[in-house]
Amino acid sequence: MTSPLKTPQDFLAGTAPGTRVVVRYRIEGGVTDALGDLISVSVTGGECTVRTRRADVLIPLVLVVAAKEVPPAPPRRGARSPV
Repeated sequence: MTSPLKTPQDFLAGTAPGTRVVVRYRIEGGVTDALGDLISVSVTGGECTVRTRRADVLIPLVLVVAAKEVPPAPPRRGARSPV
């Protein structure tokens, strides 16, 4: 017996804060992705927050078309030293 597929909203609601995720959501003219740490999900409020490198992104759950967990970011490389 196979388990029923989860919607992206179900995935987000069941994912622990701090998990690294990518969330694809609709915007005017297409879709975009938010890649970062899941900060919060409010099913009653109908939104989730993802902390990206640039800012916290507030995403209405009705606009989410896909979501999944992703591996941790690779370590940032240090500054290049002069030769």
